[in-house]
Amino acid sequence: MSTTTYESLLLNYLPRPIRSKAAYARALSQVEKLMARPHLDRPQSEMLELLATLVEQYESREHPAPQSTPAEMLGHFLEARHMTQAELSRAAGIPRSVLANVLAGRRAISKASAVKLSKYFGVSLSLFVDGA
Repeated sequence: MSTTTYESLLLNYLPRPIRSKAAYARALSQVEKLMARPHLDRPQSEMLELLATLVEQYESREHPAPQSTPAEMLGHFLEARHMTQAELSRAAGIPRSVLANVLAGRRAISKASAVKLSKYFGVSLSLFVDGA
């Protein structure tokens, strides 16, 4: 990695902890400029990662995401993917009755089903496990 390239990016962007809406807007603008490039070299990629981390820290502090239950997460994924319970049942290998009972709040997601769901949706297992 070229130190001079990274140093010039640091001087251009001057990354700092984000503590105001104005600083947040500036950081988002910088992230968008980097993301608009068709290809990022290593220093640009590292700068993007740094800025994204600062933005994420600010957002988690200023706009914390509400905690969702595993059943709510499952419902969200079904809705976002425009899937039916039957389609997910076939694709993930989980009985349709199990999915229906989970979504209706009559049962929790078993560990085995949580593993299948996390693999199918490509997300962390913790999204489908209570208390994770």
